[in-house]
Amino acid sequence: MSRHTDDDRWRDSSRISRRDFVRGLGAASLFSAIGLSFADDGMQGLKAVEDPIGEYPYRGWEDLYREEWDWDSVSRSTHSVNCTGSCSWDVYVKDGQVWREEQAGDYPTFDEDLPDPNPRGCQKGACYTDYVNADQRVLHPLRRTGERGEGQWERISWDEALTEIADHVIDEVQAGRYDAISAFTPIPAMSPVSFASGTRLMNLVGGVSHSFYEWYSDLPPGQPITWGTQTDNAESADWYNADYLIAWGSNVNVTRIPDAKYFLDAGYNGTKRVGIFTDYSQTAIHTDEWLSPKGGTDAALALGMARTIVSEGLYDEAHLKEQTDMPLLVREDTAKFLRASEVGLATDARDAAKVFVGVDADGQLRAMPGSLGDRDGQHDAEASIELAFDPQLGVERTVETADGPVEVRSVWDRLTEELAQYTPEFVHEETTVGENTYQRIAREFAEADAAKIIHGKGVNDYYHNDLGNRAIQLLVTLTGNLGEPGTGLDHYVGQEKIWTYNGWKQLSFPRTNQRAVPTTLWTYYHSDVLDNADREMRERVETAIDEDWMPVYPDEREDGSRPDPSTMFVWRGNYFNQAKGNVAVEEQLWPKLDLVVDVNFRMDSTALFSDIVLPAASHYEKHDLSQTDMHTYVHPFTPAVEPLGEAKTDWEIFRLLAEKIQQRARERGVDPVQDREFDRSIDLTTVYDDFVRDWETGEDEALVEGREAAEFILENSAESNPPDSDEQITFEDTVEQPQRLLGTGDHWTSDIDEGEAYVPWQDYVQDKEPWPTFTGRQQYYVDHDWFLDLGEELPTYKSVPPEKGGDHPMTYNTPHGRWSIHSTWRDSTKMLRLQRGEPLVYLHPDDAEERGIEDGDTVEVFNDLASVEVQAKIYPSSEPGTARMYFAWERFQFPGEGNFNSLVPLYMKPTQLVQYPEDEEGHLYFSPNYWGPTGVNSDVNVDVRLADGQSGSGEEQRDSSGVRLAEDDSQ
Repeated sequence: MSRHTDDDRWRDSSRISRRDFVRGLGAASLFSAIGLSFADDGMQGLKAVEDPIGEYPYRGWEDLYREEWDWDSVSRSTHSVNCTGSCSWDVYVKDGQVWREEQAGDYPTFDEDLPDPNPRGCQKGACYTDYVNADQRVLHPLRRTGERGEGQWERISWDEALTEIADHVIDEVQAGRYDAISAFTPIPAMSPVSFASGTRLMNLVGGVSHSFYEWYSDLPPGQPITWGTQTDNAESADWYNADYLIAWGSNVNVTRIPDAKYFLDAGYNGTKRVGIFTDYSQTAIHTDEWLSPKGGTDAALALGMARTIVSEGLYDEAHLKEQTDMPLLVREDTAKFLRASEVGLATDARDAAKVFVGVDADGQLRAMPGSLGDRDGQHDAEASIELAFDPQLGVERTVETADGPVEVRSVWDRLTEELAQYTPEFVHEETTVGENTYQRIAREFAEADAAKIIHGKGVNDYYHNDLGNRAIQLLVTLTGNLGEPGTGLDHYVGQEKIWTYNGWKQLSFPRTNQRAVPTTLWTYYHSDVLDNADREMRERVETAIDEDWMPVYPDEREDGSRPDPSTMFVWRGNYFNQAKGNVAVEEQLWPKLDLVVDVNFRMDSTALFSDIVLPAASHYEKHDLSQTDMHTYVHPFTPAVEPLGEAKTDWEIFRLLAEKIQQRARERGVDPVQDREFDRSIDLTTVYDDFVRDWETGEDEALVEGREAAEFILENSAESNPPDSDEQITFEDTVEQPQRLLGTGDHWTSDIDEGEAYVPWQDYVQDKEPWPTFTGRQQYYVDHDWFLDLGEELPTYKSVPPEKGGDHPMTYNTPHGRWSIHSTWRDSTKMLRLQRGEPLVYLHPDDAEERGIEDGDTVEVFNDLASVEVQAKIYPSSEPGTARMYFAWERFQFPGEGNFNSLVPLYMKPTQLVQYPEDEEGHLYFSPNYWGPTGVNSDVNVDVRLADGQSGSGEEQRDSSGVRLAEDDSQ
């Protein structure tokens, strides 16, 4: 092989380029390359073969087809994107080039009664080969020469790039601004070695790691509020075990393609399937019934269903008494829980002021076991919530406290009062769902033996997402549908959880002291949105920061000042493209950053707005691991080919940067810096040695290569190397075939049982361990002052906040789409050919007609923040009044400035900033991706109009706009 010096494409001796080879040559080029021509006799006089099995003539020209499907080697890999698929693929290599890929079909079956887990994959993974050799591949280190976003670059050497970055990092650390260095990368489950590469270095130099789960608005805040857990879901195979399935805002046929088979097959198994979506979605067409609430009214619908269940006595009383806070007493004067310390109970508890009170069947006050004051921290497997008495649910009475008599009511009493408001008339008026329809669905759900809700981003994108979450969770709690096969509320949005948690955490954060920040708050704060916030919101944000409920870095200095962030590392993600408040980010935050470094295999929007872009290996060019909470397997990345051009793996890139920092620090003679926040020093003269050392064993140079890092994760995780077993999963095992995990670590709520699909919550429901909440139970009442001030102590319904984006008549919605995973594949030619090839807005025919818009017209979607130009698609399945733009189109795919997020303001909900209880990290407290303010994508007002020069004729627009790719007929 030799390298062409002009375009740096690999060429073999016949001068066929790597890129042309993989794309497929024109027929003349191909036949010329193998010494055949169309004039050869074999191509003339084609005749049918009468008996192809018994006698088939040799025709030499057919070798072309045979050779096309031939290969030299096969490697196992997958696709490291923010997707819950985690699908194993076989990657075929011919003449040193990735030739094609196909789904692996060797996931081991663990339950013969469930549908076969094989194969897994989607149309996007099936064309990843194109990305390996795409024009947008970054082949060399690049330094920006023009303004950010202009796309003006100069090629530099690796040594130049690493030296420039290293010197900048050294300068920041020596100046005490190590906490101004930010590192953003999402979702460790999709490739934990690549994730850990940068966070490990940031941890060693004192930098800040960013959260991602809540920033993407993927985190359902109702789950940490109610269940004290980030999220925990059944693997998708358990859908088949349900008798009743509700897909609520989760378009599984589009966003969960590898798992949709379980939803479809469940119907053949007799499961009733209900879809709750604003539009008649691609999943709704496969359900037995479809309910279409108005956007943002999910809480009203769920609470109306809950009222039906309660008023008709369809609830599970035993579950409510033991597993929830419903029997707990609340003071009428303060609306706070009655504490055991106030009535002389639980005197031997760790903290009787954090023990709660119920009433037994005889009317006696009793301390309820398992609360935070009666156990050792948030998680305590030795404690129990099992009851030695029968508590009353409905209580309204007077109790004697040390300060005199106090009127109290139980949470259950307060909840039934709240639910009484959600009459059929009110629910119909708010949601438009038929009164009889939703009540019948509620009854059917309550009466099913095993009922499950698949919960998705359609609920989570709204400002009041926490209220929507809590209301929908209430349905499975009321009916006792938790902790058993076929039950639960499964929230699948982003690969938020990694199975091999401990190994990944030790690899990512070798120093136990970790700087982390909630990205939504960090972005809000440093984009100066606080300057324009109303007084109440500004005061709440300042309180959350001042009280250390939520961290913001750089931290405040002794003189009261707070530096701006100076440095941003981004890898494995597209922060700039995904940023809510895109206009503020570009105009306010980005100018504060002196250096933005993007590690990327392709030129995306973040790379375009960076200062240095480092070429990363593609998914078919590295060692790593892949996992998802939608199945219980682990499988690998292995390099099918060498990285293209000068690309390197993420692990190698950050290892080389650590090496360069250490080299330059020694050359410059810098001294260690004492960390202001932690009892440690930051020594840049040993940072490479620290990076490649196994901190668990003390072995030097143990983690030089990415495969060694993958082995480290497997060796140090209970899921792959259980402490009570001789079994162990090695990296080589995963290469042989996907491996079902052997156990669960402490961050899961059930065990993995042989022959059964994983189902969460069994530690609490079956084993009676306390739920990791303040009360030790599923907690639907929150007596934090802010919740009480805002009237959200119980699940309730609030309409959308007013005029976000201005006083405009349409709502704006940006759901996940079929043709990309976030921005990955948004620029794929094959995927674009399956749709219209450019950004679209989906409009109901009535809205389009009112505005004189026809299908294919170029229109402007606008509000007070921005205006973006897109093509209009008429979508009869939509609800009137909504402008829907399937998200993640790249910035450069829009004419002019702006993208889909330019129309979205950056705002947060104050209740998601609290710590509860305020003096202890025992329930709600900031932990990356567990609790923090979510980004908000919906609740935005827009309007749509024809773009300048448009006549309103869709046909004319199609004629004048250049190439229009295939019509999107999938909707």
